[in-house]
Amino acid sequence: MPWYNFGSFSCFTPIFQYKMKEVQLGSHTARSHGIAVARTHMHDWIIFILLIGIVIILNVIHPFYRYVGKDMMTDLRYPLKSNTVPVWSIPLYTIVLPMVIFLVIYFRRRDVYDLHHAILGLFYSILVTAVITESIKNAVGRPRPDFFWRCFPDGKDVYDQLGNVICNGDKNVIKEGHKSFPSGHTSWSFAGLGFLSLYLSGKIQVFDRRGHVAKLCIVFLPLLAASLVGISRVDDYWHHWQDVFAGGLIGLVVATFCYLQFFPPPYHPQGWGPYAYFRVLEELHGSAQASGAINLINSETAEARVENEDESNGFLGLHLADASNLPTETVDIEHGPR
Repeated sequence: MPWYNFGSFSCFTPIFQYKMKEVQLGSHTARSHGIAVARTHMHDWIIFILLIGIVIILNVIHPFYRYVGKDMMTDLRYPLKSNTVPVWSIPLYTIVLPMVIFLVIYFRRRDVYDLHHAILGLFYSILVTAVITESIKNAVGRPRPDFFWRCFPDGKDVYDQLGNVICNGDKNVIKEGHKSFPSGHTSWSFAGLGFLSLYLSGKIQVFDRRGHVAKLCIVFLPLLAASLVGISRVDDYWHHWQDVFAGGLIGLVVATFCYLQFFPPPYHPQGWGPYAYFRVLEELHGSAQASGAINLINSETAEARVENEDESNGFLGLHLADASNLPTETVDIEHGPR
């Protein structure tokens, strides 16, 4: 074992406790450390902007126009209805609502690391899900259950010599009719609300082994809302049930991966805070230990220098202390005096 053991020094313990208290009291706020934290993740924000551009491009390009024969129309003749959950409402409950909750927790804890990582993780969860969903939509080109009325608004179906449809409806409506698999509403909902559910489960420590099962109601509420959005897509005849199942799975898996990039698993004892928060505590602990060790070494060096100066004042060492004057107590830095 080395001659030093920083963990046994009591001289710097008050320093560490003070700095821990400083962090716990919210010394790392958006005003004091927000820019520094954002700069640390500058590349993540650049990729974030790039993902937005990719999502826009994927929505502009045309999907694969899959062959649709007359015998396939039996399952594609459902009525064309409006959305129960409109598209404009998706950002409200998948982005705005979670961010409001993040801000409430931030004003309570004053932890900019928690706020920044929660927002960045949420954004990535939704955008990565959107890229995956839209890419699969365009590649598969599965017709929606209401494709017949999108293709033939007048109800008169026309086919070419190969038996494929010759649509006469609005081009944008037809284009949207080839983007059934997977469900975008469902994947976005589970990406945003699934991330929120994981975040809340960590903050209220659902898995603290104390048996407060009522906490699960808070965790399940966002997942229930996302599930109801998926069910509405089937009820509106915009999606088949397989589309909804796949969309929910994609959103939930991506949300889990993005959450675990910044936070410990909800069942972890430290699941209530981000990795960065505990990293700061470790760095403060390490700096306090190093400061205590340096102070101790400096004091010993100063004492040795004084002794050398006293010795140099004698003639041929006549003034050196004899063995009887040497201290009999030796100091073991690891275990204290002995």
